Amino acid sequence: MKPLGDSPRQPLSGTDELARLLRNGFDVRGRSVAVLVDNAVRDTVIHQRVTAALEGAHSETFVLSGPGDLRGVCTLSGRLADAELVVGLGGGSLLDQAKLATLMASGPELSARLTVPQRSGLIVLAPAPSRPMPLIAVPTTVGTGSESSAVACLAYPQGKRLVMGRVLRPEAAVLAPEATVTLPQELVAEGVLEALFRLVSPYVGDHHDLPPQDARVEAAAGRLVRLGYGVREAARAGERSSDRLRREIAELSGSSHGESFHEGRDPYAVKGWLIANELSTVLAIRKMTAVAALLPVLWRAIDAGERRLGSARRLRRLWSLLRSEGPERLPADPASGVAALIDSWLIERRIAMTPSQTETAARRIVRAWGAGLPMLGGLDGDDLLRLLREAAEPLPEPFVA
Repeated sequence: MKPLGDSPRQPLSGTDELARLLRNGFDVRGRSVAVLVDNAVRDTVIHQRVTAALEGAHSETFVLSGPGDLRGVCTLSGRLADAELVVGLGGGSLLDQAKLATLMASGPELSARLTVPQRSGLIVLAPAPSRPMPLIAVPTTVGTGSESSAVACLAYPQGKRLVMGRVLRPEAAVLAPEATVTLPQELVAEGVLEALFRLVSPYVGDHHDLPPQDARVEAAAGRLVRLGYGVREAARAGERSSDRLRREIAELSGSSHGESFHEGRDPYAVKGWLIANELSTVLAIRKMTAVAALLPVLWRAIDAGERRLGSARRLRRLWSLLRSEGPERLPADPASGVAALIDSWLIERRIAMTPSQTETAARRIVRAWGAGLPMLGGLDGDDLLRLLREAAEPLPEPFVA
């Protein structure tokens, strides 16, 4: 779904700019600051530099692990109630928790909105109270753009929900090379694919031409394809992606949430995201593994005339541009071409499912996004079963004695 609210703010560059912001913009000396840090980067160089930038503040560190859920976010919100500033240091899951927990500290209204019983996978915060303390986001991954987005994912017993609202967007974002320097190459490559998928899904999913927005998407998507090949070449050489390369990926990922790319689009032109989100939950796999498995299948269906998923004409136009952006000539067929691109970037896209897992995923997708809700555009359980079966290799049901 397209982002809500104004375009993302320009991110700060590095911990020196963060220190200046803390000193001159927020004047943290003597103030209460909460630092939320992902356990995976605790006591690393970036954690140490963020801590050093808070010299003079009364800072308290909270270490978080895992994706978080509604109960955990509510608990965290209570612990942040006295903070005058919050700094979130981690990947997309941690930053989503930080965005929601700081907003919930404004009072009971948001908690009530997040806990109201509903089957829909979408929660829209409009109107909503503003965040009572500033939030500075320092991402340690690339691809999600959570540091610049007006959305957050939250785990519920029945599955993940997407929370949307302009008030979610952090007050500031900091892109620091030392925050992503140890990121495994496969996750850097997946970050490029995530940003690319976010850009092109509304473009392909909407049947209408919007020349200014189309041109921006085409240019940014082409740049991402070139960056993806840059990540591949570094991996082939046994090297890490350069600071410059990771910075460019992060910048494009964050900006891809902006209105300049998506204004005027069908807000439900991103059905692949919804399907992949539920699939990753059912199989307990990374979201981008699910996306990589689904993307060629979705494009094959669109190219064959499945208008509920998108425009074959616009897909062909976009792919004719993207396939020539790299050092190798990719197939002209969009589905075969994007599969070859994903394989070339060394991203895993092979998944396997039992019949019961396939049926469970289809039911969950319909319950959260279809069956009278507008997000699936009329796709039903049988449609989803066909897509899921094509995306995954079949597995036999486990034997039960």
